[in-house]
Amino acid sequence: MSIPRPKYLEKLVAKKSNGLVKVVTGVRRCGKSFLLFNLFKEHLLSEGVPAENIVEVAFDEYESKRLRDPDAFYPWAKERLAADGKRYVLLDEVQLLSDFEEVLIGLMRMPDVDVYVTGSNAKLLSKDIITEFRGRGDEVRVRPLSFSEFMRAYGGDARRGFEEYSVYGGMPATVGMDAQAKTAYLEGIFREIYVNDIAERNGIRDAGELEALLDILSSGIGSLTNPKKVSDTFRSKGSTLSPKTARAYIDHLIDAFVIEEAKRYDVKGRAYIGTPFKYYFCDLGLRNARMNFRQVEPSHAMENVIYNELAGRGFGVDVGVVNAFSKNAEGKSVRSTLEIDFVCNKGDRRFYIQSSYAVPDRGKMDQELASLRKVDDSFEKIVVVRDPIVPRRDESGFLFVGIEDFLLDESFLG
Repeated sequence: MSIPRPKYLEKLVAKKSNGLVKVVTGVRRCGKSFLLFNLFKEHLLSEGVPAENIVEVAFDEYESKRLRDPDAFYPWAKERLAADGKRYVLLDEVQLLSDFEEVLIGLMRMPDVDVYVTGSNAKLLSKDIITEFRGRGDEVRVRPLSFSEFMRAYGGDARRGFEEYSVYGGMPATVGMDAQAKTAYLEGIFREIYVNDIAERNGIRDAGELEALLDILSSGIGSLTNPKKVSDTFRSKGSTLSPKTARAYIDHLIDAFVIEEAKRYDVKGRAYIGTPFKYYFCDLGLRNARMNFRQVEPSHAMENVIYNELAGRGFGVDVGVVNAFSKNAEGKSVRSTLEIDFVCNKGDRRFYIQSSYAVPDRGKMDQELASLRKVDDSFEKIVVVRDPIVPRRDESGFLFVGIEDFLLDESFLG
């Protein structure tokens, strides 16, 4: 099934002819190759670029194996780049090309040649890929399908679609599969692609430790943790993993775009707090596959979906912290720490967002809103709930909106 990705296509189109290597990054199987070789190529052809002016190589295909040698690839490419006019080079799995950084810089220096690459492991499965090109790369980060992208392909009821999205996520290949096929696909790629690639790339001899750490993070999405806590959990189970190694493994998973780290931000103090952090998975289907689809906790799943939506819209996303003071039974002042699920920023815009799966009574609502009520600035405060409600504001001016409306209507964060 062909799924349009207009947001990412527009980003690639906007970067045409900017003198930099366009590097399409993201977790494996999220649609990078389809974006480049199908959607972007179709755009070029529709703009009148002759087919012979588009040079494309997928280095993971058998017929391209000999081109992984730069001494074979470079003359092959130069011959095909002899055409008149603007030429475009599209390379997939470019990390399989030896010394690819030097080769790409050489291509960039050719007049009227525009270079686009994507890759899935080794150096190109890394958040700091742009440094490999010595400031000459321009990154386009691709994520699994957002809920709105998923629904365009799903075509059914939004509430039912959200239930499915919360369980199986948005990896493009799963759209159209039945539940059994999705389960098998997600479980297979997690073990065979993500774990094995990360272990091989980083020289991890005992992949079992990495998998055990993944299980801990999978069980605790939306919970505060840090390498010390992870190490303590290992120890409680009769195993050992030092905090330093736990930190290294977490960094490997972040570099591979499998998880993202949300830091805590003191809203009133206007400063970041150190550990602990929160970790969210780039795709809930991958997280649930790691847990064999046993622990699909709806409130945590909704929180993870909201985080991914905010990050996908280009917001910087932190966990908000607000200190509150009250009197105890003895009349003494007691400090407590309240949490705002997400403080998201883009330019001069800021939103405070609380994910509240259910607010069945006034007491629960007061608990959910306590942190927002301690913030006295004028930025928008939004409470996202699971139930399909008509968007409304309460007496404090807080906006209440149902999860499907929030995900499908970008004007709430306009």
